[in-house]
Amino acid sequence: YQRRVRELNQTQRRMGMCASNAKGNDRDEDEDEGSQSEGSRDEDDQEEKEIKLLLLGAGDSGKSTIAKQMQIIYLTGFSNEERKGYKDLIYSNIAISTIALLDAGQRLGVPFKDPQNEKRANSLRQILSVAEGSVQNLTAEVGSDIKALWQDEGIQTLWKRNNEFQIQDNTPYYFSNLDRITKQGYIPTEEDVLKSRAKTTGITNTRFQIDGMKFNLVDVGGQRSERKKWIHCFENVTMVIFCVAMSEYDMKLYEDDRTNRMAESLKLFEEITNSKWFAETPIVLFLNKSDMFRVKLEEKKTDLKVCFPEYTGGCNFDSAAEFIKSKFVCLNRNPQSKPIYAHITCATDTSNIRVIFKAVKDTILASDFKNAGLK
Repeated sequence: YQRRVRELNQTQRRMGMCASNAKGNDRDEDEDEGSQSEGSRDEDDQEEKEIKLLLLGAGDSGKSTIAKQMQIIYLTGFSNEERKGYKDLIYSNIAISTIALLDAGQRLGVPFKDPQNEKRANSLRQILSVAEGSVQNLTAEVGSDIKALWQDEGIQTLWKRNNEFQIQDNTPYYFSNLDRITKQGYIPTEEDVLKSRAKTTGITNTRFQIDGMKFNLVDVGGQRSERKKWIHCFENVTMVIFCVAMSEYDMKLYEDDRTNRMAESLKLFEEITNSKWFAETPIVLFLNKSDMFRVKLEEKKTDLKVCFPEYTGGCNFDSAAEFIKSKFVCLNRNPQSKPIYAHITCATDTSNIRVIFKAVKDTILASDFKNAGLK
């Protein structure tokens, strides 16, 4: 196997199959740009060997969580200092979700069951900020008030209607861990980090190795305002990984409350998979957030018909997942020469992503051997 990998790397150097022109911040610039030193040649060789994976998909589909998983699985994970750096973001996520619930309750006319929670709500509105990333005064006392709100029957009724307003899907996780999160000296766990949500802006490179193969995972923002930057990443892509949030079939976009999120993903996937940039590029489809998809179908009984009237499989996970997969795969206009490799994923589940990425690596290896004429 290792011999075949070495053969592939040698062929890649000759053919430039997997060259990457993305220059990450983790690579030092050559001090003398005019000289052709051994160091610069080695750097060029390294870039040519690098397998470039481009993460695409609509906003909130889980792309950045996949990138975090690469840090955990194939690099050194997150150090104490790195995890401490997520504390303010996690506090901000909690604050934004709290205010989103309070605003939705007023708009949808869902009252608190406990009258005392009206006072707590008014107090929290004064204390918490909805500015993403802002420093929050999330003391144990504030956490206790948020916990009391979360346990209110009115708020629980409201949460069941969370497809009718914009709120982060990490809300139940953080609100169920408020006692731990608001303790003095709190340091986020890896799971806390994976659950954290921040809008991706710009381009992020995550470099790692699997069995001697060098990868560069390129993550770009998925919201509409960020997509104009995608074109800068389209050259020399070995594989596109397109993420879809399966659970969002009954939800609207953050940036456009009239457009269904699944419809947006379908439109975007059709554009990407049939783009001239990726005419011969393998496409991997991650049908993500499978855990939330299962809850929505089997517990909330939200039929896929709300998005696809022609669907007849009921609230069965396997039937619904297969239907969604078929809706995306059929958009590929060139299935004979460029198949779509679909996987059902849960980006916050490290063991799941480890297995899925092994399959992705094997797909890349098989594809490159085929293109290079190796058997």
